[in-house]
Amino acid sequence: MRNEVLLALAASVALVACAPAPREAPIGPRAPAGFPEQVYRQAAAAGEAVYRIDEASSIAVFEVHRAGALARLGHDHAIASHEVAGYIDPAAKRADLYVPLSSLTVDEPKLRAEAHFDTQPSAEDIAGTGRNMRDRVLDVARYPFASIAIRSAGDGFVDADVTLHGVTRTVHLPVRVAGGAKSLDASGNFVIRQTDFGIAPLSVLGGAVRVEDAVPIRFMLHARRLQ
Repeated sequence: MRNEVLLALAASVALVACAPAPREAPIGPRAPAGFPEQVYRQAAAAGEAVYRIDEASSIAVFEVHRAGALARLGHDHAIASHEVAGYIDPAAKRADLYVPLSSLTVDEPKLRAEAHFDTQPSAEDIAGTGRNMRDRVLDVARYPFASIAIRSAGDGFVDADVTLHGVTRTVHLPVRVAGGAKSLDASGNFVIRQTDFGIAPLSVLGGAVRVEDAVPIRFMLHARRLQ
């Protein structure tokens, strides 16, 4: 009996040792329709160094600033996504990223401090900003994602097709990239205008209190090599 047990244990160890390494699960159905995930998985299978965004250690922050004659009555806001997802293929100078807009956060204390805002909105103000952003400004029910497609890069800049609110615009933006064989980090800052994407900035009291058209964006992305 003892020998049979030892043989069974040995067989189990051999099976575990020979088992293939676990593969990373696809991003899944929450990605935008037509997202080219398979392109990156095929490139990785062919031996290219392809990197997948690590959502847990990546962030994109959108600053929304107040304007108008009575701007003092309003607040600036920090909108953030902790769910930036997608892939980067440095050799192909290609990346495809997206942000689920329904999960954006509003006015995390740390992000407000980093932005050096000089007012403090109430909890009610923050909740109202979130509702207006999702329902009136971004219309998340119709346009649930923002996406970025990069097809060229060089000299610290990339050309990116940004799709938001059903409209695509090409932007030329600076990107800092660092890393090695197993991971890479990318960061940068750029500005978009809401009206370029068919979005009307919020305005009340005949424009005396309104949101600025320009929205500064900063991002810090960490990506791990796809297995």
